[in-house]
Amino acid sequence: MSELRTWLTGLGLLEAPRWHDGRLYFSDWTAHEVIALDLDGKHEVVARVESIPLCTAWQPDGRLVIVDSARALLLRMEPDGSLVTHADLSGIGQGWNDIVIDGRGNIYVDRAGFDMLSGAQFAPGAVTHVGPDGLARDVADGISFPNGLAVTPDNSTLIVADSYGKRLMGYDIGPDGSLANGRVWADLGDGVPDGICVDAEHAVWYADVPNRQCVRVREGGEKVRTIQLDRGAFACELGGANRSTLFIVAAEWRGMPEMVPPGTGQVLSTEVEVPGAGWP
Repeated sequence: MSELRTWLTGLGLLEAPRWHDGRLYFSDWTAHEVIALDLDGKHEVVARVESIPLCTAWQPDGRLVIVDSARALLLRMEPDGSLVTHADLSGIGQGWNDIVIDGRGNIYVDRAGFDMLSGAQFAPGAVTHVGPDGLARDVADGISFPNGLAVTPDNSTLIVADSYGKRLMGYDIGPDGSLANGRVWADLGDGVPDGICVDAEHAVWYADVPNRQCVRVREGGEKVRTIQLDRGAFACELGGANRSTLFIVAAEWRGMPEMVPPGTGQVLSTEVEVPGAGWP
C-alpha cells in the first residue's frame, strides 16, 4: 500500500477535489459545503449550497462555478462571495453531476439519464456544453453513467468517466466547444471510475469506489499504478506546490439508500512521479 497522508477526517460524502491558487477545494455533499484546505492544514467553508450533487470548477478568470443540481443551475461566485446564476440548465434535464472548465472557458457538465437516488429505471446520460454566453446544449449522449470529467493539457480532448460502462470515453473538442469522435479511451476491465484527473503525460488517474482504489491508466487501458485504500475513493486531483501530490477524497460506501455513513469521509494524499496538467 502506498504511503498516505491524512489531512482531514470525520467528514461526509466527499467529491470534486480541485487545486486552485495554492489550496485544495472539495465538496462535502453530506454537509452541502464547499471547503478549502491550505497546505498548512487549515480549512474553511467557502460556500454552502443545498444540493446533491455539488461539484465545482474554476473559470479562467478565477471565478468559482458550482453545480446546484437540486435546482438545475450553475452558480458563479462573485468577488464579494455572493452566488449568482451563471446558467439555467432546467430546460435540458435533471440529475446534474460533475463539471470541468477547459483553458478556453468551455464549460462541460454531465448528468445521469435517470434519478438514481429514487430508484428510477435506468436510462443513459449526456454531457452538456455551456458557452460564454450562458447558452447550454447537449454535445454527447448515450453514456451509461457519466461521472468524472477532465480535459487534456492541450485543450484537445474531453475525457468522461463512464462508471456503469467501466471505461473512460474520449471526445475531440471543436473550436466552438462541440464534441466529436466519441470513442473508448480506456477499457478498465473491472474498474469503476468516478472522479478523474489528468497528468503531464496525458495519463488519467481515476478514483474507484467499490474497488477502494485510485488507478493511473494510459490511453488504451494500460494500468501503471494502483493506490489501495481502506474505503471507497470518490475522486482525486493532482495539486501541491509542483502538482505532484495526488489528493484523494474517500469515504465508506454502503450502497443505496444509506450511501455514506456520516463521519467516514477523509481527505488523503500521496506523492506521485508525474505532475498534474490540464483540467481540473
